[in-house]
Amino acid sequence: MTWVKICGTTNLEDALVAVEAGVDAVGFVFYEKSPRKIEVEAAREIVRNLPMGVEKVGVFVNEVEGILCDVADRVGLTAIQMHGDNEDPHVADLVVAKRPKLKVLAAISMSRERPDGWAMMWQPGIVHAFLVDSGNSSTHGGTGETFDWSKSAPVLDNIKRFGRVVAAGGLTQGNVAEALGILRPWGVDVASGVEARPGKRDPEKVRAFVKAVRNAERKS
Repeated sequence: MTWVKICGTTNLEDALVAVEAGVDAVGFVFYEKSPRKIEVEAAREIVRNLPMGVEKVGVFVNEVEGILCDVADRVGLTAIQMHGDNEDPHVADLVVAKRPKLKVLAAISMSRERPDGWAMMWQPGIVHAFLVDSGNSSTHGGTGETFDWSKSAPVLDNIKRFGRVVAAGGLTQGNVAEALGILRPWGVDVASGVEARPGKRDPEKVRAFVKAVRNAERKS
């Protein structure tokens, strides 16, 4: 089954809707400039009300290992998602050395000159999955825009040599089946595609998105 993550969670009601819809993970953004940014205490309160089996993913941009570990501990995260043009893959090594059970998702912007080359920079066995999105130097994900799936498919095949791939960027209930058919990712990640507004979910869009993923799986 395709791993499904709903990102940019800011309140318990939205998190529970996602869980009820059957997602595998919920994401919390700790990047100061994001319209979906959540405070540590608020995220911790949500996490303590979520089932054990749901991944709790913290999203960070160009952050150091000390802060990553501290926020993960305080919130109760089970994974961290690392974004940023200046991201240092060695930080992931340090985090896993200190917190072996904490999973690492390494974000790769498909606007990079060689996204597959960037995947090679991360240590094998450290990265749980590579999240490929349409972010850029000013907007690290959550753009609501897709990248060129057909053109990028060969590059993603190269990235898959180094680990799992999670597709993100502009996904909606209307196009996720096409993305799954072209990219064949291990997982998908959605934020703006299931929102009523930044940081607030549309429950019907959440349910429809998960249903579209599962329907596409049955047809493949």
